[in-house]
Amino acid sequence: MAEEEQQSTALKNTVTIEEAGPCKKRVSIEVPEETVKNATDEQYETLRKEALVPGFRKGRVPHRLLEKRFGKETTEQIKLKLLAEASDTALKDNKLDVLREPDIDFEKIEIPAEGPLKFDFEVEVRPEFELPELEGIPVEKRKLEVTDEQIDKEIEQLQKWSGIWTPRDSGKIELDDQVIADVVLKAEGLEEEQKLDNIEIYVRQNGFVGAIPVEKLDKLLVGAKFGDAVQTSVDVPKTYFKEDYRGKKVDIRITVKEAKWLKAAELDENFFKRFGVKDENELREKLRDSLQSRLEQQAQGEMAKQIYKYMLDNTEFDLPTDVVAEQSTALLQRQYSNLMMRGLSREQIEVQMEQLRAGSEQQAKEQLQTFFIMAKVAEKLDIDVSEEEINGQIAQLAVQRGQRPERMREEMVRDGSLAQFRLQVREDKCIAKLLESAKITEIKPEKKTKKAEKSAKKTAKKAATAEEKRSQKRETTAQKRKPKGKKIR
Repeated sequence: MAEEEQQSTALKNTVTIEEAGPCKKRVSIEVPEETVKNATDEQYETLRKEALVPGFRKGRVPHRLLEKRFGKETTEQIKLKLLAEASDTALKDNKLDVLREPDIDFEKIEIPAEGPLKFDFEVEVRPEFELPELEGIPVEKRKLEVTDEQIDKEIEQLQKWSGIWTPRDSGKIELDDQVIADVVLKAEGLEEEQKLDNIEIYVRQNGFVGAIPVEKLDKLLVGAKFGDAVQTSVDVPKTYFKEDYRGKKVDIRITVKEAKWLKAAELDENFFKRFGVKDENELREKLRDSLQSRLEQQAQGEMAKQIYKYMLDNTEFDLPTDVVAEQSTALLQRQYSNLMMRGLSREQIEVQMEQLRAGSEQQAKEQLQTFFIMAKVAEKLDIDVSEEEINGQIAQLAVQRGQRPERMREEMVRDGSLAQFRLQVREDKCIAKLLESAKITEIKPEKKTKKAEKSAKKTAKKAATAEEKRSQKRETTAQKRKPKGKKIR
């Protein structure tokens, strides 16, 4: 027994682990010569039992002949087996919580004629950090009330959603129009152009041409006539989901064919019937109840944001840039799931997702940091999500959207959003748990003077413009490309 233990120790790989940057480790491994020899002998013994060589019975083929006929292929198999086993063992023994499979360049590694097999690789690991105090987090809760002005805006929005896109007769494009155009995209470094015929472009300050985010799109298109061709160039963000365009300059040519403007629906009998009410007064009462419920959700959302901010402000760690880029799609799926959980219709979700389709590197980092923080909070508070809870949440959404729960679940499995949906449910449970022990102070909304209201509106407009510019850098969840290696768990 003692001899076996000594032999096991003698054959143990030598592993060295060094820091290689934010959340990166360099793993160097030395596989003993005896281990390589044993693996080689074992592989050839297996080959001898199975190999069919003319003139020899199974199990009787000389070793030298096996090497001559199958040497290259067998050596490759031995190498792959040794590298896989050695790297897996090194990660497990040293308890490295990796984000993706190690990137090992197998082709450049050769088994030496004599001596140990040496190789190294870099691997990205889950960041290490300490959570701040989770008890008694200071949170303010605003008492919100529905106003007539809010109801007016809600009715106006319903009129727009119920409106009809009407062909514009003037022959000139105006702000907020829907433009039908032929588009040609040419990215630097790519020989072929991408042609998009009869696509829809919405004329907004920051919009999309195809899948390319374009700032100041309104200035480019407003005033253009039908038949005009306009051009611009865009520097695509480095975190963009599509590799063909990521971090590149893209030349865009738009040939305008027609334009439509949104004609809002009239407040008539058909309009009221569509929303299940008799007249405007009944509609206003219905909207008041709906808005009050929404304001309560808003208050909860504001408190959740304070929890998130507290966690981010009191936790520090770095992330590798490539992880930020490759996880952008998954993060945006979480955004999509969050909008679904708020009960928004598919049309409403698409409107908001337009502003989330491209993300700046900083925003992606913050979202990824939040993910790691909340995952650690869930672990510390022992919070998990059962299948019953997931099915219950899906059933509620299905009722709101008039779908069968099983069909909605199938769609989520198919488009890859179910896993992200599960993470969002777990995260919401974490926030609810933290709010239970939070130090909540209820505050009343301040009454604004006319001068203050005017100033607030001006500030809000600037903030909205700034946010819109930032939001144009977010990546799209519509992209189905899967990142290489394992997804972050």
